[in-house]
Amino acid sequence: MTNSKSTPPAVLTAVAAPVEARLAALLDHEISEWSAIDRDLTEPLQSLREFVLGGGKRLRPAFCHWAFIGAGGDPEAAAIVDTGAAFELLHAFALIHDDIMDGSDTRRGALTVHTQFAAAHADGDWGGESRRFGEGVAILIGDLAEVFADRLMITAPAAAFSVWSELKIEVNIGQYLDVLGAARGGTDLETSRRIAHYKSGKYTIERPLHVGAALVDRLDEFREQLSFYGSPLGEAFQLRDDILGAFGDEARTGKPVGDDLREGKPTPLLATARNNASPAQLQLLDRVGSVDLTETDIGELQQVVVDTGARAQIESDIAGLTDIAISALEGLKFEPEAIEALVELARYVSDRDL
Repeated sequence: MTNSKSTPPAVLTAVAAPVEARLAALLDHEISEWSAIDRDLTEPLQSLREFVLGGGKRLRPAFCHWAFIGAGGDPEAAAIVDTGAAFELLHAFALIHDDIMDGSDTRRGALTVHTQFAAAHADGDWGGESRRFGEGVAILIGDLAEVFADRLMITAPAAAFSVWSELKIEVNIGQYLDVLGAARGGTDLETSRRIAHYKSGKYTIERPLHVGAALVDRLDEFREQLSFYGSPLGEAFQLRDDILGAFGDEARTGKPVGDDLREGKPTPLLATARNNASPAQLQLLDRVGSVDLTETDIGELQQVVVDTGARAQIESDIAGLTDIAISALEGLKFEPEAIEALVELARYVSDRDL
């Protein structure tokens, strides 16, 4: 029986289908066009296609779509489908580059892009270093995803493109803070929440909502209330990701158990654990970020996170933030269908198990 926590609601899947069709059409066209020039260009573009269409929850298109509908947009408009596809391509850009920075070998249960191309280099016995080749190619593939995303947004209204540009800056700022925090270690709670806000929460929920309203030129009217909903829900979304990164089932998340513990991710979960830890527990937590952690080590660290009360505190924070977000929808002068969809999406993103 399917776990209800993992079953995407209809308000999400209905948005995903046309977005995925648009992505397939766009990338098939690019593959055909560039392959005709040089067959060697097929593989990187095909890799991008497989990455974009091989998984993902399509949350950003969904939040954008329902803000667009709520603000009075036409559900049949091509612009909202193009924008949803743009969000997915931008997300691919971020994930492909993120995997390089984190040194991740798997994503969604498959080899990461840089690992695939490093393996191809090694198998071909080519010149140079396989790792550098794989990472270089993956950077270019991620860059292509961003270019394709911008192309889809180029005809968007000025207000929508302005938000789009701002969110791209925010993602990069958040990613830098994340890389810095992982390198320094022991990030405090305030900083870890700031990283989560900019790197993931804001661009997953709040900014897609803003773009959706901007597409019908009603952002100024709805911006504040959409932020009151999107900001706490974005934080709840990232806090759930943090729990999954430390405790998630590899068979469901597609990433090794405890991956965030090996990478030393500067999460509020770990910051809370450190704040509450005894001296002996702090000694164990100092091992977070060690690439040689064994399954036994991961289990011990997970137990510390539980014993310090950090997991329970973050679960409580997620529930409280979700309630705040849903309450912010009261009085929002959106179409009733959109309000219902946003409530359903809020419950899904905060309680999912993948």
